[in-house]
Amino acid sequence: MTFIQSLNAAWTNNNSLLCVGIDPDPTKFPAHLKGRADAIYEFCKGIADATADLVCCFKPQIAYFAAQRAEDQLEALIAHIHATHPGIPVILDAKRGDIGSTAEQYAVEIFERYQADAITVNPYMGRDSVDPYLTYPDKGVILLCRTSNPGGSDLQFLEVGTAQHPEKLYERVARLVASEWNSTGQCALVVGATFPAEIARVREIVGDLPLLVPGIGAQGGDVEATVQAGRTARGTGLMINSSRAILYAGARENSGEDYADAARRVAQETRDTINRYR
Repeated sequence: MTFIQSLNAAWTNNNSLLCVGIDPDPTKFPAHLKGRADAIYEFCKGIADATADLVCCFKPQIAYFAAQRAEDQLEALIAHIHATHPGIPVILDAKRGDIGSTAEQYAVEIFERYQADAITVNPYMGRDSVDPYLTYPDKGVILLCRTSNPGGSDLQFLEVGTAQHPEKLYERVARLVASEWNSTGQCALVVGATFPAEIARVREIVGDLPLLVPGIGAQGGDVEATVQAGRTARGTGLMINSSRAILYAGARENSGEDYADAARRVAQETRDTINRYR
């Protein structure tokens, strides 16, 4: 199946719009994993196995693996998810953005080396910087549009339209992706939960295009406002990401080796909270 087909199936089969972000920080791992050469893989595998039936996708952040020289553990994690939880897509959050042959190599890295089902991409170098990822028609290409960080407004809220047709930069990105760049039907957009009004505006522009929505949980985004602003008429269309609140529930509870059970409880609570507003 393609990324979009897998995502649609997971929305239905798991009754979930929850995306679990996988950002491994070894300083927060339970004591029994600290010092192990494979600690990152084992920690993340435990989280994935405990929550796979509660999510529509997983989203490992590549920097957390690369900073620890753990790219091989990232490869192993994605392979494990595919083998053990088939049908749950994996988005590699890499935010790549470059042109020409460099972008082609990034596409090889993400889709062939890591075997990710989708990638996050920075669109601000234009269409030709996105094209290499679109040559993999079964993969997802998720473009930054309106990000959840406060500084995103420095550029994304700039006026780029005319007096007769005002348009902010994030709106231009949404329109371009939905109307021109998504010719293969594999695109989605990143829109932060900290800006529900902008989520609603993007949904108005792009129709049923999937939205990856970071910013709930530790970043303080409002779940009800996010769902009501971004859901489609079918009650889907969203991948609502929560990372630290789920990953490190065990650390907050001092649950030790039961960290995955603690993560599952918070993931289920989060999924059920999201579903109340669908």
